[in-house]
Amino acid sequence: MHRVLVVNQREVPRLLPMDACIDAMAEALTALSRGEASMPLRQIVWVPDRSGALGLMPSRLGGPDGGAGSLGAKIVTFFPKNEGTELDSHQGAVLLFEAERGRLLAVIDATSVTAIRTAAVSAVATRALARPDASELALVGSGVQARTHLEAMRAVRPLTRVRVASATPERARAFARRESARWNLEITPCDTVRDAVAGADVVCTVTSSRVPVVEGAWIAPGAHVNAVGSSVAAARELDTAAVVRSRLFVDRRESALAEAGDFLIAKGEGAVTDAHIQAELGEVLRGARPGRTSPEEVTLFKSVGLAVEDLAAARLLFASAQASGAGTFVEFGGGRDEGD
Repeated sequence: MHRVLVVNQREVPRLLPMDACIDAMAEALTALSRGEASMPLRQIVWVPDRSGALGLMPSRLGGPDGGAGSLGAKIVTFFPKNEGTELDSHQGAVLLFEAERGRLLAVIDATSVTAIRTAAVSAVATRALARPDASELALVGSGVQARTHLEAMRAVRPLTRVRVASATPERARAFARRESARWNLEITPCDTVRDAVAGADVVCTVTSSRVPVVEGAWIAPGAHVNAVGSSVAAARELDTAAVVRSRLFVDRRESALAEAGDFLIAKGEGAVTDAHIQAELGEVLRGARPGRTSPEEVTLFKSVGLAVEDLAAARLLFASAQASGAGTFVEFGGGRDEGD
């Protein structure tokens, strides 16, 4: 009987540390830009009132030295109204398979994986595109992604000042109290998003808003922006002016052209064209396209989240569990029945 690793939500952070995940995301995006990974666009099934959806994200990632590599899929629900309740807005599982004989290797909680790998990708973008001396961070949003993004930004830039704004001042204050104690870092809660963003070197928008929460006029010259919250064509966190004034980088062109509302709505208004996309992040990482070209320009990384990122995270986590003996292995099947 084949045994499968099952990793619950509490175990994921220990087996998927942020520093290691950042490096794994950089490798995965570089591999994607070299054609060593493949995936279709995500498939989404909405509930009738469109208050939530089920997403399916399959992918393949090659192994080292051209090996068979891995297959995987994330199956996750997205219910934005869960924010502020006992449930996360994203729930589901990441499935990891080996690509030689198709064995299922692991079933991993998707909530924690999504939180960590999304922030890790933003850290890769920040490391590649933000000014080297960037030290002031603005977080727009105070949920799970704000928490992991704070950790990720600390890993790639020497933060000296952090400001946070949320849907309500009370949420911003609660986040600031909790995370200041956690990191021994001064975090200032702001009553407005404009106050949080003003003068920031790095801005991370991590909300579930469907309408702009950041205006281009608020963004300081030389800033780097990670726009994370929206992954559907009809929603955005940045207004058109913010997109127009920025040099835009994406995780994958095909995905951005289908799902990146921050870009697509500005494009629909006639303010930009597809040529506004400077490069995929993986192209910048491997030196095929330039990143930041001056200290004064505003760089924007629009993340929609890619299946290959979940697969790379699952592969790293599985290796960590094998090495440490963590997680639970269960008999699952997959072998040939004797009667066949």
